Amino acid sequence: MPGSASTESDSETTWRDAVLAAVVFAVDPQRLGGVAVRSRAGPVRDVWLKVLRSYLPEPTPFLRMPAQIGEDRLIGGLDLAATLKRGRPVRQRGLLAEVDGGIILAAMAERLPPQTVAHIVGAQDRGTVVLEREGISDRVGSSFAVVAFDEGLDTDETLDAALADRLACHVDLDCVPLSVTNSMTGFEGADIVSARRRLDAVEVPDEVIDALAAASIAFGIASLRAPLLALRVARVAAALRGDQVVREADVQTAARLVLAPRATQIPNATDDDMDEPGEQDANEDRRSESEPEEQRDSEGESLEDAVIDAVATALPKDLLASLCNGTVPARQRTTSGASGPAGRSKLRGRPIGVIPGRLGRGARLSIVDTLRAAAPWQRLRKRSLDGLAAPADHDCLVKVRPEDFRIKRYAQRSEALSIFVVDASGSTALHRLGEAKGAVELLLADCYVRRDHVALIVLRGRSAELLLPPTRALVRAKRCLAGMPGGGGTPLADGLSRATALALGAKQRAQQPTLILLTDGAANVARDGRTGRRIGEEDALAVSRQSSAYGIPAVLIDTAPRPAPFAARLAESLNARYYALPMADARTVSQIVKSTTAKP
Repeated sequence: MPGSASTESDSETTWRDAVLAAVVFAVDPQRLGGVAVRSRAGPVRDVWLKVLRSYLPEPTPFLRMPAQIGEDRLIGGLDLAATLKRGRPVRQRGLLAEVDGGIILAAMAERLPPQTVAHIVGAQDRGTVVLEREGISDRVGSSFAVVAFDEGLDTDETLDAALADRLACHVDLDCVPLSVTNSMTGFEGADIVSARRRLDAVEVPDEVIDALAAASIAFGIASLRAPLLALRVARVAAALRGDQVVREADVQTAARLVLAPRATQIPNATDDDMDEPGEQDANEDRRSESEPEEQRDSEGESLEDAVIDAVATALPKDLLASLCNGTVPARQRTTSGASGPAGRSKLRGRPIGVIPGRLGRGARLSIVDTLRAAAPWQRLRKRSLDGLAAPADHDCLVKVRPEDFRIKRYAQRSEALSIFVVDASGSTALHRLGEAKGAVELLLADCYVRRDHVALIVLRGRSAELLLPPTRALVRAKRCLAGMPGGGGTPLADGLSRATALALGAKQRAQQPTLILLTDGAANVARDGRTGRRIGEEDALAVSRQSSAYGIPAVLIDTAPRPAPFAARLAESLNARYYALPMADARTVSQIVKSTTAKP
């Protein structure tokens, strides 16, 4: 089948680029920072890792780092046993110091805590591991690279932006079948050794730097590290070819491996690109008649255009489709799901470290960290302050004082509440009620996956109705939504008032509320039941200002066939994200709301 052949060809191209990234990385690991590999555990990833190992020098250290590694194991700390034995602080080396000159293999790197990422990127930037904890102050030189395996099941699960920015090559092995992993690049170990020797002598023309910078700007890559890393990759590619000058082919290789995975937009189209096919051909003919041949040749051979074409060609199909639709791909954003932010707790959750504190109120004592805090002071504490004999408890091994107590901390994800205010009035029912129902149903499914609470308020008649109190029952929510009739007035003020009350109650329960309003903005019923467009709009604006003062995040989707000025005013008063979607379907509305309610 033609489709299967095309898929196989795309897979082979992806695999060849992945192997090429391993070859390039093996030539200069430390200066390239590392490789980000989008792949779950499996045979394809094992083959790629085996290829990488085969190109690296034999004594290169490979240390695996778990996602939940402790700070004492990562950067080092106090060796408790040696400290108690010698009576003075004894330093214990961490993983970042042990891997000097080698490579860290980070499995499930998308789950690395921010403090772990901060230690890794800080050590990479400085070339030293800084240890300032537990009475120890030390700095150890360490140069290393990182191979980060991104195993996220969802597109919202991605590497930390700070870590991904420092890894030169990004490859995706999820769509590569095992059958295509036999194709290789043709490089051997001797080629890698030769490339390392001639790398420092490779020269870079000025037009190469200009082309990489221009391509980065054209594809919306904000980081300055991207073109710098692309330049290093281009130099490595030239060294692998045995050349001492970076050529166009080397720049295109760097663009595919470094710039293409980071693209966030499609370059702006020129006027000629927007012409119809027949007009475009006619314009080409006119230019070919009027322009000198030398000028046409120089334009056709523009290095900047070649780099942009190389990036555009290497864009994955899903990424290209997202960019063409004008949306930033989920894997290029630094946001995650809409669940509430992590709070700190002393009782339960994921361990995130310890702090000095007192026992009580359910706080959990970290015995090992308490002993570490007390160990450096044992020689002083066992001496008598007045030079007399030590007290009767001098035979105890460790003297612990209240200031030594270390209390465990836990990260606990707070629950989120999505409050849907759906306009089911006569004007909306005539045009967009079906689409609004479809959008809310899709959003409810997303909330169910994240285990969020949802509530549903309906606007119709003389007053708003709380059709569904905060719940996690998706089936019940869908049943209420399906049976929701339409007709009557638009009690927008009453609906906003009820939604604000629900949001404030959620905040008191340590939940994170989000208000999602789908309406055509035709407010014509006041809170006291009086009808009239003017009084309905005034009441709605007054309630929206009150809700905005409480800092409740909100999104307003204008479902009118033609966007109304009042809906935009209401969104501004509510401090809400405003979207006018007269031609959008339910899935588009769902995607917009998900992207705007994502947690930064």
